[in-house]
Amino acid sequence: QFKLIVENPEKPIASGLQVKAVVEYTPNRAEDLQDKLILLVDDDIVDIPLLGLIPYCYLEIESEIDFGEMIANSKVVTKEISVANRGSTSGVFRISYDGVVLLNIKPTRGVVKPKSVRKIKVDICTDAPRVIKEMMKVELEGRGCTEVWIKGVVVEQVLKVLGVSCGKVLKCVNFGPLYFGTSKTEQINLYNESPECMDWVAVLEDNAIGGEMGTDLQGSTDAVLQDLSLKNRDTDVSTLILCVPNQGTLLPYEKSLITLCFSPEKFERDFEVNDSSLIQDYVLFLRFETVGKRGGCLQTLSDGATASTGSHSRHVDLALMGSGFPVMLTFKPGTVIDFKECYLGEKTQVVCTMKNESEFLPVTFSFRKTAHFSISPERGKLKKKSEKEVTFSFSPRQIGTFEMKQSIDIIGTVVDKNNAVVLKTKSFHQIYLTLLGVCKSKRKSVLFTINPGLTPLISNATGQFVARGTGQLSDTAPVAILKSTQTRIHTHRKNRNCKDDALIAFPNDRAASLRPSEWNKKYRTIFTKTERYNYIDPDFAYTHSERLLREECKKYYTDFVSRLRQRRLEKEAARQFQIYNNPVSIGIKPAEGLKSPNISISDFPKEKLQHKMLPLDDNCMLTSRKLAAIVSKSTNKGVWSWLSPMPSSTQEKEDCSLTLTHKELHQIFIGPSTIDFGDVCVYSTTTRELHIVNNLSVHIWIQIEIEAEELHETSPLSQVVPPLTKTHIPIVFETNTVGMFKRSFSYKINNQHLGHVLVVANAMPIELQLSARELILTPIPGCLAATEFRRTVQLCNPRNYPAAFTWRPVTGDRKSAFTIKPTRGFVEAYSDLECEVVWHPGFHTPETGAFTLCVRKGNSITLKCFAKVTIH
Repeated sequence: QFKLIVENPEKPIASGLQVKAVVEYTPNRAEDLQDKLILLVDDDIVDIPLLGLIPYCYLEIESEIDFGEMIANSKVVTKEISVANRGSTSGVFRISYDGVVLLNIKPTRGVVKPKSVRKIKVDICTDAPRVIKEMMKVELEGRGCTEVWIKGVVVEQVLKVLGVSCGKVLKCVNFGPLYFGTSKTEQINLYNESPECMDWVAVLEDNAIGGEMGTDLQGSTDAVLQDLSLKNRDTDVSTLILCVPNQGTLLPYEKSLITLCFSPEKFERDFEVNDSSLIQDYVLFLRFETVGKRGGCLQTLSDGATASTGSHSRHVDLALMGSGFPVMLTFKPGTVIDFKECYLGEKTQVVCTMKNESEFLPVTFSFRKTAHFSISPERGKLKKKSEKEVTFSFSPRQIGTFEMKQSIDIIGTVVDKNNAVVLKTKSFHQIYLTLLGVCKSKRKSVLFTINPGLTPLISNATGQFVARGTGQLSDTAPVAILKSTQTRIHTHRKNRNCKDDALIAFPNDRAASLRPSEWNKKYRTIFTKTERYNYIDPDFAYTHSERLLREECKKYYTDFVSRLRQRRLEKEAARQFQIYNNPVSIGIKPAEGLKSPNISISDFPKEKLQHKMLPLDDNCMLTSRKLAAIVSKSTNKGVWSWLSPMPSSTQEKEDCSLTLTHKELHQIFIGPSTIDFGDVCVYSTTTRELHIVNNLSVHIWIQIEIEAEELHETSPLSQVVPPLTKTHIPIVFETNTVGMFKRSFSYKINNQHLGHVLVVANAMPIELQLSARELILTPIPGCLAATEFRRTVQLCNPRNYPAAFTWRPVTGDRKSAFTIKPTRGFVEAYSDLECEVVWHPGFHTPETGAFTLCVRKGNSITLKCFAKVTIH
């Protein structure tokens, strides 16, 4: 099949010249040939191989698809495998698979062009944990059948609570005994034992079975039941337990440090009881949940629908235990300490015994300072069931009767309001004692002596008698401070109209007038109001520059004190603002200069009397009761069947642009997470509802993205859901392909938070069922046997789509004596239809017959008929 065309030279070829030879290949059958050319060059022989190859395809496919580790979150995961053609002609491949794990293999057959690659998509549904090891057969043109293995592992998304020190799984955290008002922290590790990220939120189960809220577990049954009836059960459990952080995101196989803080509080009761009996034991359950996986909450929204809530909430529970005790500090002889009478300058002491009655906890105390009284020791610590002597001293500094309130601070660790992880040592409880004391003065006799004539600096009005030992002398001479305008006794005429604000000098105040005085003040006599002469000694008086310097120094210290006061007022204002900085008070002190308007409930329209939910604080935890109350408020509201597809108002645009926290996303219910249509008929249209419940106080924007053709009739795909509102979106399923359908579609909240829903359906062909495959016809009682035989057969349609049918008789060589009516028609969905079969007797008529039930686009069934003739 090779042909050589050449003209061999007869003479040697000169240097630089060439000889051209042509080899033609003309195959006559599809096989590769091999031959050779022999080239003689002088004495050398050169073999030139000849290969004749037929064009063919060369298909290659990967032998394995590894999906790796996946989370069982009811999501459809897609992987691609390549079929490459490295040949010179197109090649055909075919894929066959008999299992049920691989959902969609597209395409299952096709043609791969030369030097190209064809992609094949393989889908797996991660609806249940399992190990995937499936094999599909791929028939490649020219290479035969090849096996391709699909491998993967679907695991549960597992949360674990581990101890910080031991690293083992924790089931319970025991805080032990604590005083009411104190706090204690414990640290745990939250571990994501799964290959994907996880958004989590902490929920406090305050209505769980087995929980205890302040019950004295050491008491008798009757005492516990009586105690339960006295307690106020409306206690917010989120104030007892703090979890920091209480929401977050965990990377694959990541640990996060969580701080738990327990702060027991005394329950309010209808009437006062003995504090020593107020022992409160707590058993609470803290649940760490995956954000949004609360399928059970949607069961109340289905209203009897067949939509499944096939999502298993991934969570881990942690039991929290602790006890609250009151401070039991007693004093002997009592809380009222009487020091009797004491003279000024003396000291009286009373010894008191202070005892800690608690059997579980020590107590740290600190006495505050109190005027005229002192305590030794001022601070200290009492161990459990121990006592200590304290000395109270009364040393009055003034005369009178004293009844002082002595405060005793009980010191303990209290959680910081600004940083819940940090504990501060401060006073959390006060005990008050009453200190009674009387201070009297000693009597002192005053001896008077005759003044020899010299008037001292301080004297009486006449200067005759002087008392000694009357106390310390003042460094200033007596100067009258009466106003000159207040008296006009013996005033001279020329001085009657004086209006200057001068001081009145007494007759014996010459010492004040002879010393250096203030230059800007005037003095007048008490009677005539004549201006006094004030001598200012230049050697001792301040100069003008010195006076300015004093004024500047005085102003400096005045401004300094004023700045300190202003800073103190600003700190106090900031502290007051922090107290009232909440969504209720919005930074304004209640009744601070505001007058409440006189309004009534009739002033509000009924549609606006809806409760506005308050946003949750960052440190405030979600509780099961709060979530149940939120769901109840939303579900009791009317269902909005049609909402705006896009944010239109300013408020809606502002709300729908917010980035929601994990706690806020946990309060939005979209589900069920798996919508199971069950058995549906091809060519039919089936609808299920996707419920949406917005339990937030803001609008949210829901956008659905659907790629599956079977769900393209779903509408609307976008909705703006108002606050505290529930609605639904009808999910429409249509298919023309028989088989199992599992596909997921995704949705977005506020155009940023992603989620998905799995749709499951079993597409069945159109089918009609017969009540009997064989029908025996007998004569009707009371009629002649020679007339006709009748019998009915029932057609049943088990599908949700009407089926068209036609009866076709099966005839052989002889004409059938059986007839059936109606011969064609429709059977509505989930309904029955009766057909009547009649046999007409006659001579030589066959007693057997058959009909074929042909269902349009469906099955075919054969009905055999027999006539039972009885000859008497």
